[in-house]
Amino acid sequence: MGGERPGGPRGKHPPGGAATCKGPLPEKVLEGIRLFNAREFFEQHEALEEAWLAEPGPVRDLYRGILQIGVGFYHLERRNFRGARNLLTYGMDRLAPFEPACRGVDVRGLRAAALRCREELERLGPDRIAEFDMDLIPLVRVDEAAQVASGQGGSQTSAASTDSIG
Repeated sequence: MGGERPGGPRGKHPPGGAATCKGPLPEKVLEGIRLFNAREFFEQHEALEEAWLAEPGPVRDLYRGILQIGVGFYHLERRNFRGARNLLTYGMDRLAPFEPACRGVDVRGLRAAALRCREELERLGPDRIAEFDMDLIPLVRVDEAAQVASGQGGSQTSAASTDSIG
């Protein structure tokens, strides 16, 4: 394999090659990630959907995967077991080819945290979904250097990568 970029758990590479993962995130994606990290899951869906629909290239699946994980947490908040489990799964599967990171997004970390949440959800089952510890919901981590080096302003990524929720 030499200098090839590692793929996801099934050994996949990003659709369209490693070049897909170069460059900054569009402003709408940064906005969606900021909303995700603020636990505004309905609103994050709107922003990320706009970016996903506008993107013609394969990186659109990165945006859609983050969106789907966020929608999974929206369903979790609404105590919709099946919707939460399914959307977390769809999002994790969609993100797999972009591991370990793409456009500064820590894809591996997000997928691992989403998996832990899905496992806890399944352990609790639909009858005990209200017992889910919402503190397990992860943040989407974004490497600010990947955004700044590509010409995006630091203030845009600070909102996306902040550890504070609120």
